[in-house]
Amino acid sequence: MKRQDKETGKQQPTLMVRGRAYSIGLLLVAAIGLSLPVHSSQALPVAEPTEHGISAERLTTALNALAERYVDEGRVVGMVNVVLRNGDVVYVKATGSRTVDGEAPLQVSDLFRIYSMTKPITAVAAMQLYEQGKFHLSDPIEKFVPELTGLKVLNAQGQLVDAARPVTMHDLLTHTAGFSYGFSPLTDVIDAQYVQADIWAAKDLDDFVQRIAKLPLQFQPGSKYHYSIAVDLTGLVVQRISDVPFDAYLEKSIFEPLGMTDTFFAVPRNKRDRFLPNHFFNPESGELVNVDLAPPPFTPRKKVAMQDYEKVSLYSGGGGLVSTALDYARFAEAMRNGGSLNGVRVLGPKTVAYMTRNHLLPEAGLAGFGEQPSSDASTTDSGIGFGLGFGVLTSAVKNGVIGSEGEYNWGGAAGTVFWVDPEEELVVISMIQLMGSPWPLRSDLKVAVYQALDESYVR
Repeated sequence: MKRQDKETGKQQPTLMVRGRAYSIGLLLVAAIGLSLPVHSSQALPVAEPTEHGISAERLTTALNALAERYVDEGRVVGMVNVVLRNGDVVYVKATGSRTVDGEAPLQVSDLFRIYSMTKPITAVAAMQLYEQGKFHLSDPIEKFVPELTGLKVLNAQGQLVDAARPVTMHDLLTHTAGFSYGFSPLTDVIDAQYVQADIWAAKDLDDFVQRIAKLPLQFQPGSKYHYSIAVDLTGLVVQRISDVPFDAYLEKSIFEPLGMTDTFFAVPRNKRDRFLPNHFFNPESGELVNVDLAPPPFTPRKKVAMQDYEKVSLYSGGGGLVSTALDYARFAEAMRNGGSLNGVRVLGPKTVAYMTRNHLLPEAGLAGFGEQPSSDASTTDSGIGFGLGFGVLTSAVKNGVIGSEGEYNWGGAAGTVFWVDPEEELVVISMIQLMGSPWPLRSDLKVAVYQALDESYVR
């Protein structure tokens, strides 16, 4: 039987520490290698793994060994891993260092660029407005963003033709709109135009859409999947419909209700000491390089979205957020719990269920997750689909890694990963800071976590 989720009124034994009450479960922290940060004002409940059908020895041994191997072999500088089951944290640990020189140890409370793990949060923001009756998924986005009226499509013959129909909200949320990202400027003529438009240097979302409106679509809206800036446009739609700046909307409607005190676009001055440096993997030397010391185009630029985290005015709903492992765990746990955390609801359970089902056509399976994105759909069914803002595992067998059908997930460009397994009531978060990571971290984590289950809820 599955254990019931904890309700707000459930009483738990507590211990007073420095004038604050903590769950007695925190006493288990030292025994199983957990280390909770002091910055969280609303700590997630902690339990021994055995309380939730997980072998404490197998889980701790496997995850500790995985993280230590990645650090010792120079694959990453440091890593924070978090596992929850039935709403309780059963494992959390920081391994390694903050920087390449290895002088300062990584902390669980350190701040990471989560890049595309921003996307599910933006999708939730949009679907809150959907629940309020502010739009239908079939609505054309030009209803809210008139700048995108009359978009053109570049066809196979290299001709600009009219879009057969307007881009819809459903197209935006499923990456089937025809927009692109600019990942392949040397081989794709449209991506070259994205780079030339310098879209991430836009002053704000209004300037951003002005630049996008001048670019052609990759294909007719709704005809296939192509990973793109669609979720950034979704953030603009949220801003236009709510009449609230996008960053303020997220703070008021998601972060504050869920107690996410360490998630933001611009890192506050008093938290910058916890903001980690970013790295990229140099395929020629096999070494990790601090991005700040890297040659162009890796070198960060001031006042450019997702490069400058102090002066931010372009709020990228597709990749702009910074967070901690435990703060993001609060968001993921709210989704696992049907849209609520600690009795505070940010989305309805039916809406969450609808968002986390595969919305793509059978032939449009994806080739990768957010941390290793494929710009196009795979030619074969890889067992991965896409819902509204979330990747969805449609077949663990076809994906080639142990897991559960119905899992939903995504990742970020700096190697961060997360997934929610509704069958096993699991939430897993892993944070690193490595651009272009060639390592199979998600797959390694799955093996480490699932092998530790003494009790599976799947029959």
